[in-house]
Amino acid sequence: MKMNKVGRYLEMASPFHCDFSHELFMGHLGNHMLNAADFHSRDRGFGMNYLNTVNKTWVLSRLAIEMDEMPREYDRFYVETWVESAMRFFTNRNFRVVSEDDQKVYGYGRSIWAMIDTETRQPCNLLDINDGALTEWVETDKQNPMEKLSRVKMGDQAQRVRSLETGYSDVDINGHINSVKYIEHVLDLWDLGWYKQYRIKRFDVAYVAEAHQGDILSFYMEPAEESSFCVRICKDETTEVLRSKVVFVKR
Repeated sequence: MKMNKVGRYLEMASPFHCDFSHELFMGHLGNHMLNAADFHSRDRGFGMNYLNTVNKTWVLSRLAIEMDEMPREYDRFYVETWVESAMRFFTNRNFRVVSEDDQKVYGYGRSIWAMIDTETRQPCNLLDINDGALTEWVETDKQNPMEKLSRVKMGDQAQRVRSLETGYSDVDINGHINSVKYIEHVLDLWDLGWYKQYRIKRFDVAYVAEAHQGDILSFYMEPAEESSFCVRICKDETTEVLRSKVVFVKR
């Protein structure tokens, strides 16, 4: 029997993956989503386990997560994922986070992925892989109601608010700084007092360039709308690595 186009993976908000409010950390939710993307692609013939044999890998280009509510400690929930569209150099992948009994939708995610050659680090044609297997799994009937991805716009007034040197635990299986580690570093720019008053409604991130262990990352912040902030990360103070926007709402 042919697999469903939508992958569905049962997870749990483990207590040591939750913050002071007993809610799942945004970073751990991001990891659950990226793992779901890997499981989905692997089981359908275009995952990293196959790509690595032909010197290719997936890289995350854009990610947005929008949550009405976070899973709480010990909550069991499903992360659903499906491919919305596939083009020559990019594919759009969606996520939905829903309770184990399907009675509560916690939130949604949108992402854009590219494929690169692991030796040249240059983009590859997605449709050349495994005889275009990816296109067989595009799901157009399942809807994602969250707003589409948009460019994070920043001016020249952003202030440097932090610098850090990347280390071993920042690096992923592709040898560069892990996508979710960037998210965690950005969210650390606000202290516990802030999070006692506000929760994260939406997080948008665009990955611009790679960074590696030992790189010094500088964080530049500027306010956007009310309780919203844009953050740029640069390495060596000049090369932009990432742009993000965090939207907070009152608890």
